[in-house]
Parts: sequence; structure tokens; C-alpha cells
Amino acid sequence: MSQDARVIACEIIAIGNELLIGDVQDTNTYWLIQQLTGLGGFVRRAQIVRDEFPAIADALHASLRAKSNLIITTGGLGPTADDLTLAAVAAALDLPIEEQPEAMAMLKRRYAELAATGWVAFAELNEARRKMGMFPRGALPLFNSVGGAPGALLRVNTSTIVCLPGVPPELVDIFTHSLAPHLREMFGDAAFVIRSLIVNCQDESALAEQLQEVVTRHPRVYIKSRAKRFGPDVRIGITLSASAPSEEAANQLVNAAQSDIEEMLKGLGFGWEVAG
Repeated sequence: MSQDARVIACEIIAIGNELLIGDVQDTNTYWLIQQLTGLGGFVRRAQIVRDEFPAIADALHASLRAKSNLIITTGGLGPTADDLTLAAVAAALDLPIEEQPEAMAMLKRRYAELAATGWVAFAELNEARRKMGMFPRGALPLFNSVGGAPGALLRVNTSTIVCLPGVPPELVDIFTHSLAPHLREMFGDAAFVIRSLIVNCQDESALAEQLQEVVTRHPRVYIKSRAKRFGPDVRIGITLSASAPSEEAANQLVNAAQSDIEEMLKGLGFGWEVAG
């Protein structure tokens, strides 16, 4: 799918050795792709890297060179020594890492609440907790109402870098609450539309050539056919999706492609129905 110039180009960098040894499954990237696509974003790359300065820096530099509008990192914001993300981002951008007063206030308030409920043993900010308030210069904190570590938002030229925790409930909380106003500012009324046709055809190859012609005529619509197996009861699913600056514009793109596909199916003698 080609990208409209006004659609927000997004990249995701999942950080964590635990992801690359198979100890933890990366569900965050899957969830973020769904959310960003639903906002009308164009997710053009997602990758997993180790908790190492060079790996994080290389991934971040690649995203910045690609002029991605929104770069989201996940993981590495906690209090332990291997939580390196903010320090690595600062080093990659040649920025000092320093105490962020608002982040420190968030941590102080949050740990006081946690101590009052008995969820942690003490409220004071020790060195490990203060580490979570050390931000690259210029970064803004994003309040975490589920855990301790705030997220961070940093604007670099035309790119916005957002660092989120790796713990899924914390990531979801920050994305849907603290980050939401910034996302609205970036995406505006942009929208994503997805539609599926179920075709009475048992052989995907019988559609492939003609479907490719439709794909060529509609480069801004992602069109994909799927069949799980051969057999007399198999039908082919064709999915059409598009992002655009408005829901109306996205629907217009999908409608035009759907019309061409239906004409194609009619000519081939295949019946179909619109799923959902």
C-alpha cells in the first residue's frame, strides 16, 4: 500500500532481551499496530532489539533517517540496571540525560499512593526509583496510573519519539490516557477502513492474475486474498483496507477498489458476499 503524504508514518521498536530468547511473547507490538492503524496511521516497520545501547541507537537512527512521524519504543523504562531505553535514546540523539522535575513529581506521588495501599514497602524515592525520572533533555513525561515508570515523549525535527513501558497494562494505560491528546494532535480525523469479501471459489490461483490487476489500479488500498487449505468447502477471503485523512476519504478508496473486484468476480463467474 502506498502512503498518502498526510498519513502518519509509524515505526515500533520493541526492546528487551526477554523477547529475543522467547521468555516473553511480544503482544505489545501487535496491539500497537492495531491502535495506530485504527487511527489512520501507516505502520511501515516493527522490530525487536536487545537491551543494548548500540542496538537501540541503530534502530532509532534508522527510524529517524526514514523520517517516520511517530516512533514508539516499548520496554526498558524500569528501575533495574538493564532498563536502558531512556539513556540509550539520549545517547543516540547526543542529548544529556537529566532529572525531569515533572517525572520525579509523578514518581513521588505514585509511590506515596502505592505505599499507602500497602503495595510497596516504602514511599521514598531511592536511587532505583529516581532512575525512572531521568529523561533525555527536552522529553516530556507521560503519567503511568498502573505502574511506576512514566512514559516519555520527545520531538526531534519532524519525528515524535514515544517511549512506553513493556508491561502491557502499563503500556495500554499510557497510550489510551496520557498519550491520547498528543495522538489527537498528530492524527486529527484520520481514519482506517477495512472490509472483507467472501468469494465462492476453492482455488486462490484462479483469482490471482485478475486480482493483481485491481491491486495495480488501486495502490492506496491494501488488498489481500487468503485461503487456509484446498477442498470443496473452502472459500476465499479478500480483505481491502485503506488509511486516509478522513473516514469519508478512506471509504471512497475502499469502495472504488471493491467495485472493481466485484466486476472482476462477476466476469469470472464467482459469487461473493461482504463479511460482517
